[in-house]
Amino acid sequence: MSLEKARSYLTQRGYGSRIREFDVSSATVELAAQAVGCAPAHIAKTLSFAVGEGCVLIVCAGDAKIDNSKFKQMFHCKATMLTPEQVLAFTGHAVGGVCPFGIARDDVTTYLDISLQRFETVYPAAGNAASAVALSCEELYALSNGAGWIDVCKNWS
Repeated sequence: MSLEKARSYLTQRGYGSRIREFDVSSATVELAAQAVGCAPAHIAKTLSFAVGEGCVLIVCAGDAKIDNSKFKQMFHCKATMLTPEQVLAFTGHAVGGVCPFGIARDDVTTYLDISLQRFETVYPAAGNAASAVALSCEELYALSNGAGWIDVCKNWS
């Protein structure tokens, strides 16, 4: 169901044909990189955090890790990841397939981390743990209704 929600969202915007479905899991950065055939850093992982009564999604490069002090400075709270049940409730996507496409709830805000900007093409999930979609950073930003580019990850690579 989540893949179909993401597919519908992307298709309405002219990007549905870019979705790739796999016969293997792409639930982790390493598995996604193997399935796509790229370096792990090119995977655009979507992390879900509790902020106030809502949720923020941070899409960052596969080799990036959240810097707790930068997160706290940006959001004025501790970086607390959601439980798998909360992720599904907020995003409509299960862990392993979380993406910023087709998010229906108004209390979910998406940010893109600058760690992605070093790549011409990145590969976020497309709603389930066996999918990805190839996008430029500009396309990802436009399609994610992003609230902006932020710097909340530790130095990468």
